[in-house]
Amino acid sequence: MSLSGKTLFITGASRGIGREIALRAAADGANIVIAAKSAEPHPKLEGTIHSVAEEVEAAGGRALPLQLDVRDESAVREAMARAAGHFGGVDALVNNAGAIKLVGVERLEPKRFDLMYQINTRAVMVCSQAALPYLKKSAGGHILNLSPPLNLDPKWFAQHGPYTVTKYGMSMLTLGMSEEFKKYGISVNSLWPRTMIATAAIEFELGSRDAFKRARTPVIMADAAHAILSSEGRRITGRLMVDEDILRELGQTEFEHYRFDPEGGSLVPDLFLD
Repeated sequence: MSLSGKTLFITGASRGIGREIALRAAADGANIVIAAKSAEPHPKLEGTIHSVAEEVEAAGGRALPLQLDVRDESAVREAMARAAGHFGGVDALVNNAGAIKLVGVERLEPKRFDLMYQINTRAVMVCSQAALPYLKKSAGGHILNLSPPLNLDPKWFAQHGPYTVTKYGMSMLTLGMSEEFKKYGISVNSLWPRTMIATAAIEFELGSRDAFKRARTPVIMADAAHAILSSEGRRITGRLMVDEDILRELGQTEFEHYRFDPEGGSLVPDLFLD
């Protein structure tokens, strides 16, 4: 199914995976709300809501760039209303905005935990709540959260428990909302990459691009998100999916073209996957 004419509200879409999901949907002729904080260029992170809006329209979609802090529930409600007013509704919400700090309890500043919790877990609730009145009116609304399967192996809590808690909270909300919103015909899922994804945020966290030789590009996440968001009738809902797995399930067998470096070594698995 095509996303032509559908309206997607994507948080954190000024770069990385969110940007790639926006461009993939734009190629179908979708309407894209680029909701992110970056209205001005960042010295270390490429992309703004305005640069992505230009790319979306060049790819064949319609764009509405909105500067938004997902921690502010009033601003989220206002942005959702503006999006619905501009495009005539909202058909899908992609909760892509994220914050990361891979340290344990001993070293993490409480304010950094607050930031991760607010942008990861809390924003899923806030944005989904704000989108719900519009998704109810859509012919098959979708919520897609970028969060992992729930792997309770202690190793995923030992080194960065606070971050793990905030990402798993997103996934637990996926499971809850899929059931809660069943009566409205809304599909709710989570999506996570099989491997490290080469994004500016990861480069910023690691301090270099060296690891990108063993990473995939965000295109694989965009293709997987497109497959989920274009599904109909709650055919796919309540699932915590991995990008490669859902694409294989739908018949894709070739994945080499997603490599950041075709000559790179073995791919690095992403967090939370054994």
